[in-house]
Amino acid sequence: MTMAAWLRSLPSLTGVAPEPDAAPLPDTPEPLFERWIRGAVEAGVAEAHGATLSTVDARGIPDARVLILKDLGPGGWAFAGPRDSAKAEQLAAQPVAALTFWWPSVVRSVRARGRVVEASAEESAADLAARSAAARDGIAPGGWVLWRLVPDHVEFWQGSPDRRHRRTIYRRVGDGWRISAPEAESERR
Repeated sequence: MTMAAWLRSLPSLTGVAPEPDAAPLPDTPEPLFERWIRGAVEAGVAEAHGATLSTVDARGIPDARVLILKDLGPGGWAFAGPRDSAKAEQLAAQPVAALTFWWPSVVRSVRARGRVVEASAEESAADLAARSAAARDGIAPGGWVLWRLVPDHVEFWQGSPDRRHRRTIYRRVGDGWRISAPEAESERR
């Protein structure tokens, strides 16, 4: 069997999707994300706060790594890391990124993309202080950074075995959000 044939033979979208939410869509993406991540945790998704952070380096080459979402709110979606990391270097050169959450057991994904801002030194220090002593070991004062991705685009994707996936997309327009929620899409993911 060729690799292509073998890969196509593997099952996909095998999770159990929750029933569609009857609640009206909130005006901003954060409350919907909170409902979805809490629902993922309640459904038994391990490490639902884990996300892939995608950045680009100084040459424009994409890079990605998995990290933990620290917080979210109107100020942005928070994540952290060492100031001397490749992630920090890339964000300093091009302060834009995307976060991708994938919860296969509930067939849901959330993507957020936008500019990245560095939190204050006090917020970064507080985040470092919240880590275990072992996790703080070897990090010099000022060597830890808390960043916030300030999204201008957030997509909520609900997969379906028949490939009629549902997407709800929030796009920042001025100080508010425009929401598009097509009934269903037949696009393959």
